[in-house]
Amino acid sequence: MTLHFINAQLIDPEAGTLTKGALTVRDGRIERIAANDEPPGDAQIIDCRGKYLAPGIVDLGVKVCEPGERHKESYRSAGLAAAAGGVTTMITRPDTTPAIDSPEVLEFVTRRANEAAPVNVIPMAALTKGRAGQEMTEIGFLMDAGAAAFTDCDHVVTDTKVFSRALTYARSLGALVIAHPQEPILSAGAAATSGKFASLRGLPAVSPMAERMGLDRDIALIEMTGAKYHADQITTARALPALERAKRNGLDITAGVGVHHLTLNALDVADYRTFFKLKPPLRDEDDRLAVAHAVASGLIDIICSMHTPQDEESKRLPFEEAASGAVGLETLLPAALRLVHAEVMDLPTLWRALSLNPAKRLNLPGGRLSAGAPADLVLFDADAPFKLDRATLRSKSRNTPFDGMRMQGKVLKTYVAGNCVFEAP
Repeated sequence: MTLHFINAQLIDPEAGTLTKGALTVRDGRIERIAANDEPPGDAQIIDCRGKYLAPGIVDLGVKVCEPGERHKESYRSAGLAAAAGGVTTMITRPDTTPAIDSPEVLEFVTRRANEAAPVNVIPMAALTKGRAGQEMTEIGFLMDAGAAAFTDCDHVVTDTKVFSRALTYARSLGALVIAHPQEPILSAGAAATSGKFASLRGLPAVSPMAERMGLDRDIALIEMTGAKYHADQITTARALPALERAKRNGLDITAGVGVHHLTLNALDVADYRTFFKLKPPLRDEDDRLAVAHAVASGLIDIICSMHTPQDEESKRLPFEEAASGAVGLETLLPAALRLVHAEVMDLPTLWRALSLNPAKRLNLPGGRLSAGAPADLVLFDADAPFKLDRATLRSKSRNTPFDGMRMQGKVLKTYVAGNCVFEAP
């Protein structure tokens, strides 16, 4: 099938441009981009009516709860949520039950994803067996089975010798290691960021310096081993100088941040609202602004949803006992657009972090609006206002902190390889 999009505002994150024009898709790939000209004779015309057309979002760090906790999220429900949120590729985490730490488990989840999800699903695998931080997994075999990267997610590998050996082995294979920079002893049991608010609420807290300490250790090991490394969540101003120095010194390091840490702060917890309990905890407003500007400057490379489904039973508990995490596949785009509406960055810069950079880091062909790239596209209205009702979310778990909030930005259509996988009602 040939598609011809006309009257579109085309967001090209690679060129950093926003232009009005037309785009032709043939056989699942972008054939050409031009001014509004004559369409191919066999094309289906899609009038974008001046709305934005961009590469589909590549979401790095999505948790799908198969195997083990399918009642929280399945590949089917996550895929539908992703399509509705403009996410055309989910990079899924291995923190399942059991962990994705063997080729057999990896092949199982890959098969399930291909059967059930309407979007692209690319799995990551655990760095150590059972994510226990004691014995590294069979990185080479897992790469052969399709693992995009290796991570123990929020389990910090505390044994520095084990971590350095894993980094050295990953370096020999060209594998990407993703880590969660936190000093694990300081951050154990923390439910909030230390400060006046946490003290007044009587919550166990962790200093922002714990993130800096964890990142400093990891940077030293990257310098020692030469491995490819990505920090999944940089959320504090104190970590930014260390990240900047590591990049300036030529280390193969990138960093990401979850959209919740870019758009919410510690005060949003208010009277112990557990939907706002995240890991790491929400930070102060100064940290949020510093991290947002780091994304705009390119110091932080990637924005992700850090989609973490939790059921009602695990959230309807006292704040200290409640599970951490929030869903984000459907709210990623309107939440991230807050940064554009606040004039922190423009749309091409935002899409560089949402789509181009994660695709480049994982050597994927998507994330681009250029001839020959996959026709993974999202058509959206950046200004459409709505009030979020979590009951309408397609995820099985609906633990979103944005429930009841007024937001701007609606996905109109989502395409994967030229096939429409979502159309707004």
